[in-house]
Amino acid sequence: MSGRLYGLGIGPGDPELITLKALRLLRACPVLAFPAPESGDSLARSIVAPHLPGNQTEYAIRMPFSAERFPARAIYDEAAKDLGAHLEAGRDVAVLCEGDPFFYGSFIHLFDRLAARFPVEVVPGVSSLTAGAAALGQPLASRNDVLTVIPAPLDDDAIAARLAQSEAAAIIKPGRHGPRIVALLTKLGLAGRARYVERATMQNQRILTLEQIDPQTMPYFAMILVHRTDGAPR
Repeated sequence: MSGRLYGLGIGPGDPELITLKALRLLRACPVLAFPAPESGDSLARSIVAPHLPGNQTEYAIRMPFSAERFPARAIYDEAAKDLGAHLEAGRDVAVLCEGDPFFYGSFIHLFDRLAARFPVEVVPGVSSLTAGAAALGQPLASRNDVLTVIPAPLDDDAIAARLAQSEAAAIIKPGRHGPRIVALLTKLGLAGRARYVERATMQNQRILTLEQIDPQTMPYFAMILVHRTDGAPR
């Protein structure tokens, strides 16, 4: 009998924001896999480090995180091959994913490669979207508001069109696109309705106004929440 592949949503950064189910599976699986930069520590592993039993086989999926080279298909192909060998040998594998596995999660690439061959279970997690709203003390949307999630790498025209069609929007993954996004929101007259949080729930979380931000240093793990209305329940 083959092992089972688990995609574990481990939340946005606070080690306490992991579900009881994910925690149980995290400790029970003999093989633990996680994304990691080409060198250095894994953010995903650091989130769950306080919970690890210390007797698991660990597999770091090392990949470039630069926009020009990600996702690296060959890296996921190799990871699927290696993790598939564990599954074929009957060992369960837990793959860590910051936030939720199916919300822009890296686990999606492994799911696409392995789900047809092995049993898979996805354990949802607290997403960066909901964590950011909680940190800001601002609802994502209320009543019949339309909420749009906008990846910052989209071009300006696409972002402007989506902002025009929604009462609320969450712009995610700004990173190097930060200066362009701030300039666009200012041009559209939405800067005053934008709220910004970076690294929500982590120890270095920051909440700023757009005027306080240095867009050149905006990290990937950040969100700009924009409400065309006042954002309050009506």
